[in-house]
Amino acid sequence: MDYSQYETLDFHSISAFNMSTGHKDRSYHLHWHAYGEIILVGPGDRNIFKVNQSSYNLSEGDFVFAWPMEMHSIVDADREKSLVIQFSNTFLNSLLDLQRIMHFYRNLHVIRAEAHPQLAGKLLSITKKMKDIFFSEGQNRELRCCMYLMDFMLTLDEHRREFAPELSFLSHNDHADDMVRRMIMITDYIKNNLTADDLSQSVMADKAGISKDYFSRVFKSFTGMNYSKWLNMIRLEKATELLARREMTLTQVAMLSGFRSIPSFNRVFHEEKGMAPSEYRTLFVGEGL
Repeated sequence: MDYSQYETLDFHSISAFNMSTGHKDRSYHLHWHAYGEIILVGPGDRNIFKVNQSSYNLSEGDFVFAWPMEMHSIVDADREKSLVIQFSNTFLNSLLDLQRIMHFYRNLHVIRAEAHPQLAGKLLSITKKMKDIFFSEGQNRELRCCMYLMDFMLTLDEHRREFAPELSFLSHNDHADDMVRRMIMITDYIKNNLTADDLSQSVMADKAGISKDYFSRVFKSFTGMNYSKWLNMIRLEKATELLARREMTLTQVAMLSGFRSIPSFNRVFHEEKGMAPSEYRTLFVGEGL
């Protein structure tokens, strides 16, 4: 089997876990998909990756994270010895703790081994175990790899305080399970009701059964960003999904994503993606990604 052809598969509908290596080309074009991706950076003096609008020049042993629906590319890097891990968004959202971890690290796209040697070493060890299992093609390899993927996420969570200042989170990030469940209930409600008449912070605080001020603090601690920024991010995720449907007009995409006007849709989309929705559709949807 050729494990370098990872992007050609409709991954999210056939598997919970995928891994690839051995790519000859040093670059891969800007793209996005509904599943998450982790890259273990290979050797060499030049390893440049881009996630959303940020570029990173990395070293061997560093990790790159592209969460579901985020635009990313490999600008110039050793892809032959790097390792790409892909995991289903459905799998990530299947467990409360995995959802919480993903929310916490949503804005984290790079772990540098030099800055976090202990964590990087642990993640490297887990990644090597996943690689050995995956390429052995043994029985239950997907299940076993998913178990190590959960260990990977748990290891991240054990080191979360290292990233609190870096991600501008509040110092008291640990909340009782009940509060975590309330936040996940709210975020799930929003994702499933983007066209609702009122998704204001006040209404969501009422749904959570807490005051608006406390909701604001807990929500930022939980997601890593203020409420309005997070809501726009979720709307953009929906918009990028809908843009793949050629039969939909941009106005329909904007309205179904919860934007009240085309100007606000265009403004938010450009701020996050660096281009207009129409440009995005032309560049990426035409390639079937």
